[in-house]
Amino acid sequence: MKKLRKSLVAAAAASLIGMAPAVHAQWVVIDPTNLAQNIMTAANTLEQINNQIKQLQNQAQSLMNQAKNLTSLDFSALNELRAALSATNQLIQQARGLAFNVQQMEAQFQQLYPASFSASVSSGQMVLDARRRWTNSLEALRTATQVQSQAMQNFASDESTLTDLLNRSQSAVGALQATQATNQLLALQARQAMQAQQLQITQDRAAALEQARQVAVQERAREVRRRFMGSGTPYTPYTVNFYSE
Repeated sequence: MKKLRKSLVAAAAASLIGMAPAVHAQWVVIDPTNLAQNIMTAANTLEQINNQIKQLQNQAQSLMNQAKNLTSLDFSALNELRAALSATNQLIQQARGLAFNVQQMEAQFQQLYPASFSASVSSGQMVLDARRRWTNSLEALRTATQVQSQAMQNFASDESTLTDLLNRSQSAVGALQATQATNQLLALQARQAMQAQQLQITQDRAAALEQARQVAVQERAREVRRRFMGSGTPYTPYTVNFYSE
C-alpha cells in the first residue's frame, strides 16, 4: 500500500511538471499540500474498497461452504431395509403350528402339552393330540429354516447397500450428507441385529416345542400304562403313520 501511495504522489508530481507552462500561462496556483492530501485520501478509499471486496469474497465462500454442508444425500436405503425386515416378519406371521400370539399360544399349549393327562381324555384324542404336537414341532422347524433362508437372501442385498452407503459417505460434500450416510449405516446395522433376533426366536421356539413334545411323550406313555394296568385287558395301540409319540 505504501508503494501505491508513493506511485500516486509521483504521478501527481509528474503531471504538475507537465502542466507547468500551461499553469504559468494561465496564472493558476495549485497547492501541493492540498493535492497530496487528496491523493492520500483517494489511496485510503481504495484500500477500504479492497478490504470490503475481500470481506465479500470471504462471506461468499462461507455461504458456499454452508450450502455444501446443507446438501442432502441423494440416496436412501430405508426402503430396502424395511423390505428385508418385512419379508422376515411375514414368514413368522405366516408360520403354522403353535401360534405366536401369547393368549392363543397359552391356550393351545395347555391343551396339547398338559402336565398330566386327564382320565376323561380318550385314547383316540391322545393320538390326535400327539399328531398335532408332532406337526407343531415340524412347522416350527420349517419356520426356522425359512427365516434362515431369508437371512441368506438378505446378505446379498445388505452387501450392495453397504457398498453404496460407504461410497456416498466417503464422497460426501458436506456435514449433512456425511451424517445421513452414517445414520443409514446405523439403520442397516440395527436391521441386521433385529434379523438375528428373529432367527434366534424361531430356532429357540423349535427347540422348545420339541422338548415339550418329548415331555408329552413320556407323560402319555405313563397314562397309557396306567390305563392298561387298571383295565386288566390287553392294550391295542393305535397305528400312527409318522415318527412320533
